[in-house]
Amino acid sequence: MHIVNGIRDSHSDSVTRAIHYRKAMAYSINRRPLLGGASDSEFEDELETEVDDPNVNIPDEKPFLKHEPRDKYHIAYIIFYLLGINTLIPWSFFVTANDYWMYKFREIHENNTGRHNYTHTENLETKTDLQASFISYLSVSSALPNTLFLILNTFISKKISLTTRMIGSQCIILLLFILTTVLVKVNTDEWQNAFLVITLTTVAVVNMASAIFGGSLMGIVGRFSPRYITAMMGGQAVGGIFTALAEIGSLWIGASPVLSGLLYFIIGDVLLFLSLIAYIILEKAIFFKHHMIEKLPESLNTDFPVDGEVIFSQNYTISYTRIFKKTWHYGFSIFLVFFISLSVYPAVTVLIESQDKGKGYAWNDIYFVPVVTYLIFSTGDYVGRLLAGYFLWPKNKPWQVILLCFIRTIFVPVILFCNAQPRSHLPVYIRDDIYYILITIAFSITNGYLCNIVLILAPMAVEIQEREIASLMMGAFLGIGLAAGSALSLVMVKVL
Repeated sequence: MHIVNGIRDSHSDSVTRAIHYRKAMAYSINRRPLLGGASDSEFEDELETEVDDPNVNIPDEKPFLKHEPRDKYHIAYIIFYLLGINTLIPWSFFVTANDYWMYKFREIHENNTGRHNYTHTENLETKTDLQASFISYLSVSSALPNTLFLILNTFISKKISLTTRMIGSQCIILLLFILTTVLVKVNTDEWQNAFLVITLTTVAVVNMASAIFGGSLMGIVGRFSPRYITAMMGGQAVGGIFTALAEIGSLWIGASPVLSGLLYFIIGDVLLFLSLIAYIILEKAIFFKHHMIEKLPESLNTDFPVDGEVIFSQNYTISYTRIFKKTWHYGFSIFLVFFISLSVYPAVTVLIESQDKGKGYAWNDIYFVPVVTYLIFSTGDYVGRLLAGYFLWPKNKPWQVILLCFIRTIFVPVILFCNAQPRSHLPVYIRDDIYYILITIAFSITNGYLCNIVLILAPMAVEIQEREIASLMMGAFLGIGLAAGSALSLVMVKVL
């Protein structure tokens, strides 16, 4: 596709310049953005064209803005925060509702006291096979489809419009969350296996849609300044904080498993609905449309018609191989970050007990794991992502980023030697709660910092029109790290 990109007059006659300019504008009406200046240097420096993507609707009458519009009232910033929160809400709420799942899959004794009238009691002493295996089933049904669709999203981004991917995926997640919420109040005691199949299928489809949503969102923020990347990444950490607070709150009020599960999923429904509405508002904003315009590369092919007009034609094509060669260092880095973190978190960290557990104190017996493992980790992760937005180091040195990610491997043996119970092989060297809390803080801050550094630097390593694909590739590497780390965590638990 040839698009008129600019006009350069090779003559000094101002009349000829005006004629050439009018010809070019007549030829390009409704096909390219209007230029903002009249000098040759401005024609060269400020050329921009519409995104070759049917999902971004930019009005013909004013498709190009010479000066960047302002993010009035920080609306876009706030929406990116909310969208970041919702990238992890589905997974977080499914995992956090552990007491609810244990109730749903408890052992049932049926005592016939009349025609089709049964009394159900729960065996609290032993776990059923479904209770013991559910978290593993949940991890597999989440990690595999999530990783697969994060990778797939990299290649379908130019075939399926952004609006379809973002709004469609959020609608799917919301509908399935509503289904999950309804099933909370349904008595599934007599068909637990069927309920398990429905739940795992729901989790798989939710993670497919969540991968499309999260991967596409990463592609979007790759076009914006690091401030908005930090907002999206900060939102993800806030999602973890919010979920941890919800769990602690349910423990504090003594909510039953069914009530806590119902509250979790209702809150999830509300957040997902708000996210959907917020994105629709964002997509209509001029600030958003401005950043979804791609600048042309510096190397442009030129054609010289007989009448003397200079017409630039864009033959630039997106090359996945070229983008991969420029960004693989950062892709490998983000893989390492999540591979190392997920190898012990939360599979091993959730097993670490307070040194004074069993002495009758609520902090040690009830709140230690949710506060330290979930709340402190999520808070530290959030702080790390904020620091990356203000303190960007190392900049443009991908090998140093890889080195820092490798150094984080030291946290794996350190956490394994903490007081995780039960254990049969490794000794416990770190028993004091304060030391484990300090380890968790350092572990979480480095996770958030390095993750955000990679997502900020990777788009900078490529041309402007390649940034969306580069960010999508980072999402694919991130998903592979999540899946590989989750698989390794099963081994780590056996090593204890």
